[in-house]
Amino acid sequence: MRRLTQNLGHTSIIHDTHSTPIRKILISRPNGRLGNLLLLTPLLQDVIATFPGATIDLFVKGNAAPELFKNYKQVDEIITLPGKPFKQLFKYLGVWFRLSSKKYDLAINVDKNSSSGRLSTKFSRATHRIFGDFSLSYQDHMHMAKNPVYQLRDYLNKAGYKENQSVVPPLDIRLDAAEILAGKETIESLTGNNKKTIALYTFATGDKCYPESWWNTMYERLVTDYPNHNIIEVLPMHNVSGIGLRAPAFYSTDIREIASVIANVELFVTADCGIMHLASAAHAPTVALFKVTDQYRYGPYSHCSIAINTNTDTMDDCLRIINRLMMKTGTPCGIAS
Repeated sequence: MRRLTQNLGHTSIIHDTHSTPIRKILISRPNGRLGNLLLLTPLLQDVIATFPGATIDLFVKGNAAPELFKNYKQVDEIITLPGKPFKQLFKYLGVWFRLSSKKYDLAINVDKNSSSGRLSTKFSRATHRIFGDFSLSYQDHMHMAKNPVYQLRDYLNKAGYKENQSVVPPLDIRLDAAEILAGKETIESLTGNNKKTIALYTFATGDKCYPESWWNTMYERLVTDYPNHNIIEVLPMHNVSGIGLRAPAFYSTDIREIASVIANVELFVTADCGIMHLASAAHAPTVALFKVTDQYRYGPYSHCSIAINTNTDTMDDCLRIINRLMMKTGTPCGIAS
């Protein structure tokens, strides 16, 4: 499919866009992974800031999107492809028919390498189409959250809009005050106190996962270095611990509840995974550990967060970085930190 669609659709500039106001927008990211959906939120914020009166449809996959984007009031409809199209063929074809029946002023394909993304953008009845194929000169354009923002800004600049010069927004799940308070109360109930908290997430898929010996060493060093802090572990969906349940453990299958807990920690330490992006979207200072994937494409970039390449940085290096971040938390870091 990638070979068949790699040349399908190219972004062409339509000038004088002000004569056709953009009121209805399609953002296409037919992928159901938690991280990939959360990486949409900077683009979503940029679209809302640029077209505050517009409504937005999302073309995605899986069942997580309604919860993730529930506090984005400009999102009108979430059009969802089934996860297994050949087992739900009629539903799958029905979704494509529904998409082609709607009229949009602007359609944005988030990932130029996505076959379904290119197809949905090509077949949408949109006046303006952005396929994500511009060559960009921004230093950080390769980041999966930033690239579609820069693609949109470049298109609008070329089409006659004034280019947005602000920094790219951070990931944001938009927790409300009640959710954040509930997360704080959960941590206090878990630990029995209101001390500052460091959280670990010890699970990742495949080669991205670190062994229990690595996490046990990290846990012991943190306990020694931060005796006045709580150390807790956030457990994965599989309900397994990488440190043998040596720390108070929090488990939930509710994404927003997990985010509300993470939003209340002083530091979140995790390997590269969907929960890493959730921590970033919850605005927790995040230390993200990379050894397989590209930290410059997927690493957290806001709220004092940092990506560490453990192929080159040792455990001692990681702890020195953590110490520097712990000295910065509580002070304004800026979303470009």
